[in-house]
Amino acid sequence: MQISVETMTGLERRLTILVPSETFEGQITARLGKAANEVRLPGFRPGKVPMKEVRRRYGQAVRAEVAGELMQSSFVEAVQEEDLTPVGSPNLEVVKMAPGGDFEFTATFEVFPNIEVTDLSKVEVRKPEAEITAEDIDDMTERLRDQRKTWEGVERGAEDDDQVTLDFTGYLDGETFDGGSGENLKFIIGSGQMIEDFDAGVRGQSAGSESEFDAIFPEDYRAENLRGKTATFKITIKLVERARLPALDEEFFTAFGIEEGGLEAFRDDILDNMQREMDAAARNQLKSQVMDRLGELHDAQLPNALVHREIHILKDQMSQQMRSYGSKEDDSDLPDDFFRPQAQKRVMVGLIVNRIVETAELIADPDTVRERIEALAQPYAEPQQVINYYYSNADQLRQIEMTVLEDKVIDHVVAQAVVEIVPSNYADIIAGTAIEADAD
Repeated sequence: MQISVETMTGLERRLTILVPSETFEGQITARLGKAANEVRLPGFRPGKVPMKEVRRRYGQAVRAEVAGELMQSSFVEAVQEEDLTPVGSPNLEVVKMAPGGDFEFTATFEVFPNIEVTDLSKVEVRKPEAEITAEDIDDMTERLRDQRKTWEGVERGAEDDDQVTLDFTGYLDGETFDGGSGENLKFIIGSGQMIEDFDAGVRGQSAGSESEFDAIFPEDYRAENLRGKTATFKITIKLVERARLPALDEEFFTAFGIEEGGLEAFRDDILDNMQREMDAAARNQLKSQVMDRLGELHDAQLPNALVHREIHILKDQMSQQMRSYGSKEDDSDLPDDFFRPQAQKRVMVGLIVNRIVETAELIADPDTVRERIEALAQPYAEPQQVINYYYSNADQLRQIEMTVLEDKVIDHVVAQAVVEIVPSNYADIIAGTAIEADAD
């Protein structure tokens, strides 16, 4: 087999591969010989069909079949011999395939760029840190109580934080309008569910009362046709309810899996969960910075095939997200250039991460993978079932291994980077605003 390599534009390479006639024709003859022993034709006994007849009937199809197989196998052998790393599948084209002659074809493909990892001490990141306080635990406790609150009817006028059930009809210039009427509407006063003037018109009203008031829609209201407009609303209050928070008792604690230990055990459990959430949030913020800095500090020509593939992944992700919001619009019509910058960034960072894995000889060792799976299983009622699920599902296990490997890359970079510790608090770290808030 003869191989020649041609550098095309950028990362594109073209291999011209020549397979000697003896090899090509020999495989065709062997394939036809096997067919002669198996084919059944009228007028011939099984296994006695002349080779000439077999070749006449099946020679062209067998030649094309052998050529296709030879192109695939020869291409793999050629890239290994030339030490090339193709991106995706090659474009294969036959050059010569005439009977009795050498078989020649070309394979055009892109190769991965040769990326040299920069001095990682140039990476500068900020790491938020905080201690969870008793006040943080108090706030979380009240939030959990609020999630399990119940409502009871009251006979007084509606106040902030009360839930009101009402019928309403809105008018613009004396005419009703789309979305301006409803029955048995429930909302909480002061929660932002309704416009401010509507809250004000309902506030103080009690069950059974009827009233009328004007309300001005904000200039940034979601419905453009109502922005800045004044509407008149007629309402009938059906029910006013106040919230009742559950007591911090054994029944409440049991609902969160705390069978014994009372309030102290409950607060300890909250602290453990909050610490895990905060550590994960801080880690993600650090990881995001590391990836951004790696992308900024490296420059390389990117394979078009990888960028194109990433663009379609981003398109699919956006379409799925829009469908989850109830949108029927098809985002696949958006131009590729809309997604290209983000796709290029993701491809670049992915190539750098792979290069760091290779140069630093990082591996997803079984012990670390096991620890990660056990940590994921811990919050579930039956952790062992979750663990078994991951180890019985090759794709899911591979995802965990990739996550572990990516974390090892982050640790490898951070160990050499300039890391600024940013004192913060639980709320800002969870919200993802710790670093921005400190910068302000």
